Parts: sequence; C-alpha cells; structure tokens
Amino acid sequence: MSPARLGAVLSILTFVVDQATKLWLYYVVDIGARPPIAVTPFFDLMLVWNRGVSYGLFQQEGPVGPWVLVILSLAAAVGLGIWLSRVNSRLMAVAIGLIIGGALGNAVDRAAYGAVLDFAHLHAFGYSWYVFNIADAAIVAGVIGILYDALFLEHRRAKSS
Repeated sequence: MSPARLGAVLSILTFVVDQATKLWLYYVVDIGARPPIAVTPFFDLMLVWNRGVSYGLFQQEGPVGPWVLVILSLAAAVGLGIWLSRVNSRLMAVAIGLIIGGALGNAVDRAAYGAVLDFAHLHAFGYSWYVFNIADAAIVAGVIGILYDALFLEHRRAKSS
C-alpha cells in the first residue's frame, strides 16, 4: 500500500473510531447524565464540552466562534491532505492521517454540538491531566510522528543519499 493510501485509510479509521466512541458514550452510556465513571484508579470517563481548542484554549462562545474553528479544521485537513498526497515516508503518512482524522472528528463535533465532546480523564497522585478524546490523542500522536520524522529520520535519509 502506498504511503498516501495508508494515510488516507488511517484518517478515515481515526475519524470513524472517534465519532463512534463519542456517539456511544453520549447516547448509549449517557455520559452527560452520570458522575465520572472510574475505569481504573488513574482513568475516568466523564463528559466535558470543549468550546475551544487544545487544553481549552481560545474558548468560543456564541454562534460564530465554533464555525470559525470548523472552517479552520477543514482548511487544515485539506492542506494536510495535499501534503499527504506527496509524502514517501510511511511514518509521515501515518502521522498526517492521524491528524486529518482527528481534525475532522473534532470539526464534526463543533458543527453538530457547537463544542467538542471530550471524555477521557487521566489523573494520578493528585495531578489531573486535561480531558480529551480519540481525535485529540490522534492529533498529538500525529504531531509526535511528524516531529520524530523531521528531527531524526529526515537527517538519516539525507545522510544516506
């Protein structure tokens, strides 16, 4: 499978898993009507509506803000799709695919609800990490993949040429 096709498949898979998880938790588990659900001593499921971007930055109140973020997410996905069509590295394709799927998953939430449905809460030893979702985790993993490729693998590829 070509890197571009691999990235495209992974973006679709990421989007589907993200949306399926959110819909199941919201409509079947009814996570909004329950107190946090302790899964492990350090992981809870709980509903948080994120009206901003990562870590709750740039909170958007009112009807226009979420649509600005939807448009930015879609523009980023298109730009990343163009980049994906040109990559030769499987790692870069995977990373870009994860980011595209995550961006589209969160864009759908903003369009449907005016906010992103976050549900995964990690905490330990009195420290509480932010609440996130599958799309957020995919975006973070994708960014880490791009950085790893750029900082370590690109240098090796340049040396071997």
